[in-house]
Amino acid sequence: MKRKNLSSLLLALAVLPLGSALAAPATCAVSLTQDPLVMRLGKDEFRIAFGLDAASCHESGCSGSIRYDATWQTDDGQRSTERKTVAFDIPAGAERSLSVDRHYFDTAEAQHTTQIVGVAVEQISCDSSDRSSLASR
Repeated sequence: MKRKNLSSLLLALAVLPLGSALAAPATCAVSLTQDPLVMRLGKDEFRIAFGLDAASCHESGCSGSIRYDATWQTDDGQRSTERKTVAFDIPAGAERSLSVDRHYFDTAEAQHTTQIVGVAVEQISCDSSDRSSLASR
């Protein structure tokens, strides 16, 4: 019985590194080219643009998401931070791209003039899916 358990353990230890190497996600080498750009469209409506450096995606393209915190303040002093996510899709052949998110920031619809106080990017992640089929769409 001990010999069977030992054999099973050795087999599991031999296969474990191989399995994790095959399942390792692709590294995400997309980064911001500059700080996010905030554009006001109305009293409480904004676009937040993210410039992306994706030289590592040049051959096959890549897609993923940007998770960020937007801190905003109303004209009467109320401050809030919201966690947002915006997707990006960079086609093959591109080394730079933009991703733009649209949001309304207010405690009540169009009741205040709000200001974006700060945008902090928490994470940029890439999808691990193969993008070779996207070229035919």
